[in-house]
Amino acid sequence: MLADELDYVVGVDTHLDEHVLAVVAAPAGAVVAQRSVRASARGYAAALRFARELAGGARVWAVEGTGSYGAGFARYLAGRGETVLEVSRTPRAERRLRGKDDALDAARVARAALASEKLARPRSGERREALRLLLIARRSAVDVRREALGQLRGVIVTAPDQLREELRGLPVGRLLERCSRFRRSSSASADELATRLVLRSLARRIEAATLEAAELERELLGHVRALAPQLLDEPGVGPIVAAQLIVAWSHHGRVRSEAAFARLAGVAPVPASSGHTVRHRLSRGGDRQLNRALHTVVLHRRQHDPTTKAYIERRVAEGKSRRDASRLLKRYLARHLYRLLQNQEPLMT
Repeated sequence: MLADELDYVVGVDTHLDEHVLAVVAAPAGAVVAQRSVRASARGYAAALRFARELAGGARVWAVEGTGSYGAGFARYLAGRGETVLEVSRTPRAERRLRGKDDALDAARVARAALASEKLARPRSGERREALRLLLIARRSAVDVRREALGQLRGVIVTAPDQLREELRGLPVGRLLERCSRFRRSSSASADELATRLVLRSLARRIEAATLEAAELERELLGHVRALAPQLLDEPGVGPIVAAQLIVAWSHHGRVRSEAAFARLAGVAPVPASSGHTVRHRLSRGGDRQLNRALHTVVLHRRQHDPTTKAYIERRVAEGKSRRDASRLLKRYLARHLYRLLQNQEPLMT
């Protein structure tokens, strides 16, 4: 346990404007001191001075929200040689039972670190942060395109007869090109004029979102090739899936084992037996974007990879359902891709 290796843990409950610190002594877990600081460079420096004065010796920082409000603070500490550990948010049920305020949360974060055998370090590296941000932006562009395309098809369904007959049989590319070139017409009725303007607006929005997503995907591909090009050699792994894998794995030491990576990906086996039926299902927790990436790989391999097709048929012949075979494949992929990332030389930042 971490308590056997440390003198102090500094728990940090992070917020938008300020962070609350609690210095907890190891192994007893007693709170030595508490303080709040501003979420700014000056506040970060004050927090570090506070820890050096009251938490000398072997110490670590247990920071809640290293991927959001605590990201800047975690970077500041890591840049000054401090050890930073990532702690998940306190469960809501525990907060209801034991009370809720920032000082209590900071102490809970520190004690959670003391009680753990090993905690993950926050995601690190400039390129990994770039991948995370690019994935967020691309996901948003894809969502905008999908929603606008659905709206466009809905408008066509209720469009005036002549306009509907002109557009309904066109493939997507030609449909967008045609709609984006609509112009005002003085001879059109009010509803037809509104329909044309709405279709033009939606078509141009879809085209812009498509171009944006393609540009972001090119940026992602460049970073993936610099960090882990071997991933792109795997069937079904493109730049988006590879980027998500790298962001979740992050660096050597963040995820301690294949089993931990499977749990993070939501593909760890969970008992689901009842009576005479003995079976397992996959965990529904973890990083759902990472889970989605593995699911994408499985879908591609089931359709295009001969080895995967043969594997599924063999499992079906053994009495498994195709769904269970896909679950087993997800678990295998999590282990295999984790080994690929772990066996690389330390990747560039």
